[in-house]
Formats: sequence, C-alpha cells, structure tokens
Amino acid sequence: MDVATSTAAERIARVLAAQAISANAEGFEEQASLEVDGSWKDHLPAAVAVLKTLREPSRAMAEAGDVAVWERMVLVAIEEAHPTGQVM
Repeated sequence: MDVATSTAAERIARVLAAQAISANAEGFEEQASLEVDGSWKDHLPAAVAVLKTLREPSRAMAEAGDVAVWERMVLVAIEEAHPTGQVM
C-alpha cells in the first residue's frame, strides 16, 4: 500500500482548489497547477470539515474494518491540519 507524503487535509484542500480552478472541473484555467499551489491553503477549513464528517464511518464502512482504528486515523488527520493543537 502506498503512503502519502502530504497530509490528508492538504490533499483534500488541493482537490477542492483544483475543482474550483481547473477547466477539467468547474473552473476555467487550462493550466491550473500553479494556481492550485498558490491557493490550496485557502481551502483548508473546508478540507478539515470534510475530515470531521468522516470521523463516523457509514454502516458499510464499519462492517468492512475496525471503527476504532478508522476514528483514530481521521482524528490524527484533523490534528495534522492544525499542528499547533488548534482544532476547528
């Protein structure tokens, strides 16, 4: 299994930024990567909101794995977004 080199919050924020900017999604930019690099941090609050939503797995997710491990992993992802300990 691959392990990411960036935080989950950053990856989600980058997807949200790209969604808004890229012509391949809802935006207009043909070459969006530089704008995404410059604006993804603006999407961190939304990314953290997504992670907070994921704290509770669906019934199917819970049946597929360990709910306690899932919750710990998502809580760590939220904390990584706020390295000073400030949780939104």
